[in-house]
Amino acid sequence: MDLKKHIRSIPDYPKKGILFRDITTLIKNAEAFKFTNDKIIECSKNFEFDKVAAIESRGFVFAATLSYMLQKPFILLRKKNKLPAESHSVEFELEYGKATIEVHKDSISKGEKILIIDDLIATGGTAEAAAKLVEISEGIVSGFIFVINLFDLPGNKLLNDKGYKTHSLIEFPGH
Repeated sequence: MDLKKHIRSIPDYPKKGILFRDITTLIKNAEAFKFTNDKIIECSKNFEFDKVAAIESRGFVFAATLSYMLQKPFILLRKKNKLPAESHSVEFELEYGKATIEVHKDSISKGEKILIIDDLIATGGTAEAAAKLVEISEGIVSGFIFVINLFDLPGNKLLNDKGYKTHSLIEFPGH
């Protein structure tokens, strides 16, 4: 299946100069959504991991299925002030501003291997912050699976240069 045909491109969203790759057109198609989740499950076999973590919010869509199908615990990496218990936090740069993500301090135990899932890798700021959260929690980043890699933006290279293993299902230019 050609997943690319199920991704909508929206120019100048959320701000001028950004070409947004919209997965809502993929997830509303049951066949494409199932195929994507099956591919993520298949790709996950290339990683050794104890738990699945996902970056808010579109990463949750895919990581929840992986967690359920493989019967692995699921960790939420959330935006600032969305978690009720004591949390670690990391601030990072986005293409269009700054943000903070957090994880509950009791979500990851020392030495646990964590596979991080997100819908898209662009500049790598969010993914790098997710890795820092795992490491602050004394976990080990097993790697990353993304649905989309924007290959002409530096995110995937940034992660690989830091020694993280990555896999993406499809690639698009970022501009």
